[in-house]
Amino acid sequence: MIFIISIIVLTFSAVLYTKRKEGTPGIHFIAIAVISGILALMQLFVVIPAGHVGVVDLFGKVSDTPRTAGINIVNPLAKVVRMSIKTQEAKQVLDVPSKEGLSINLEMSVLFHLDPQKAPDVYRTIGVYYGEILIDPQFRSVIREVTSSYDAKALYTEERGELSKIIKEKLIEKVASRGIVIEDTPPRRIILPKGLTGSIEAKLRAEQDSLRMQFVLEKEKLEAERKRIEARGIADFQNIVSQGISEQLLRWKGIEATEELAKSANAKVVIIGSKDGLPVILDGK
Repeated sequence: MIFIISIIVLTFSAVLYTKRKEGTPGIHFIAIAVISGILALMQLFVVIPAGHVGVVDLFGKVSDTPRTAGINIVNPLAKVVRMSIKTQEAKQVLDVPSKEGLSINLEMSVLFHLDPQKAPDVYRTIGVYYGEILIDPQFRSVIREVTSSYDAKALYTEERGELSKIIKEKLIEKVASRGIVIEDTPPRRIILPKGLTGSIEAKLRAEQDSLRMQFVLEKEKLEAERKRIEARGIADFQNIVSQGISEQLLRWKGIEATEELAKSANAKVVIIGSKDGLPVILDGK
């Protein structure tokens, strides 16, 4: 529109300049013409900000080639629609049914972004409000579909990670072909019916106590087995030693010890001829 107005003003100024009376200054017409020309030229350039792509719409005909971030030259008569390709978040707070038919209050988010190459298709088939038109209803539908196959306990405990994974996969199946990329579907908050939370927590505590007791029993069994192995090793050692030590060996070792003591400078009394055949050593002090 600005381009058309500028061209009209430029043309009108040129006509008035040529038809002015001789001797009449035409500086005003020239200034208007220059300004109009500059405005018309500016419409040839479009700046696409970072994190966006530009979709060119010329009287309802959408170009299949999106314009990237930066300065772009376009038809001045065309409309350039800027569409964000940044990560966006959509939240849903729903009362969803569980497998047992209980109503659970669930809050989840979906992180998504627009596929830059499919931006013209999204603009042509959905529009710029693709989040509200496509993501929100599909996200709600998938959440209800998936939670209906899970028990309330599973939604409350560690299986919520598996729940999030399945929701993401099903949502991708529904919107990937439409030019939307699903990044993640993290659960934010899960509120179970009154009284059910306490029951689940009590059951979980009982299961933890059972697991703890099993661990203690297993530890005691391992300790008992260790002691049996140790006792068996000691018994084997004593048996081997008892078989290898004889009376003659003991006497010989006693004689060797006596000889070593006799060589030392300490005062002592050595009595030979004791009952067991070994010398008796008395302190000389």
